[in-house]
Amino acid sequence: MKKFLPILIVLGIAGLSAGGWYWWQQEKNALPPGIVKTNGRTEAEQVEIATKLAGRIVDVLVTEGQLVNAGDVVAHMDVVQLNAQLAAAQAQVIVAQHQQTEAQAKIVQQESQRDYSQKELDRIAPLVAKGVSTAEQLDQVQNQMKIAQAEYDTAVASLDAAKATISAQQAVVAQIQSQIDDSTLTAPRRGRIQYKLAEPGEVLPAGGRVLTLLDVTNIYMTIFLPAKDAGRLTLGDDARLVLEPLPEYVVPATVTFVAPESQFTPKTVETAEESDKLMFRVKLSISPELVAQYSERAKTGVRGVGYVRTSPNAQWPEFLALKLPK
Repeated sequence: MKKFLPILIVLGIAGLSAGGWYWWQQEKNALPPGIVKTNGRTEAEQVEIATKLAGRIVDVLVTEGQLVNAGDVVAHMDVVQLNAQLAAAQAQVIVAQHQQTEAQAKIVQQESQRDYSQKELDRIAPLVAKGVSTAEQLDQVQNQMKIAQAEYDTAVASLDAAKATISAQQAVVAQIQSQIDDSTLTAPRRGRIQYKLAEPGEVLPAGGRVLTLLDVTNIYMTIFLPAKDAGRLTLGDDARLVLEPLPEYVVPATVTFVAPESQFTPKTVETAEESDKLMFRVKLSISPELVAQYSERAKTGVRGVGYVRTSPNAQWPEFLALKLPK
């Protein structure tokens, strides 16, 4: 027994040292009053890039995982028929413009004829009154005046019709051009392609999904807190995120949403509370400027821990001081 005594003493000292180190670590990372933590995952809004019109996909220019900017072209739809319709509508505009020119010329001609007939009428009316000209001659001039006026009115109506036709056909051109523009699919915002849902050659209905985009300009962590903590949160207050893949960094975040109603804790979120306890969903958002700075590294679905202040006077401990990758 005596020969094992030194070994037991060494083991006891080692155990005390390990316990002391563990206690020191726990004390070092202990949270002060007014700050709570819980586990969560980073998330981002999903955006479906879909067709506005039914048609065949010509090409898809991006791959899964690729980062794209707002406005980047990601796919093309077949526009052969639309181009033919556009050419026909543009031709109709040209025809109507020619009709407008003809109507304008006709108006000038008929206006001249009407003026001449009016002058003839003005000359012959006194002569008929003096008996120099006959009533039959007066009737002929008056009839010519009526014909000239009618032809002038017809020319004006033709001009109005030509203008209306031009407007209508230009609207058709604009509509078809809009459909052609909509056949070029673009990224609505900066993000990462998550899923490629269609391939070139596929015929999709209107609203058919082609790609799923993760909006990397809006990354946040969803956590769940009991009412006693969630009720004390303030929108816009500072928060901290520590992600499992990068535990050495502390990411700044902001409380941007607290659910107005409680809900059961999802199974994918681990908390210190019992799984059947009602919790409130809280959203901790990373600023768009910070996300843009690290957009190449930004990912969703990453597990981590979210820290929030339940007291506005609580001070962040040293181990939660902001620290970002360089």
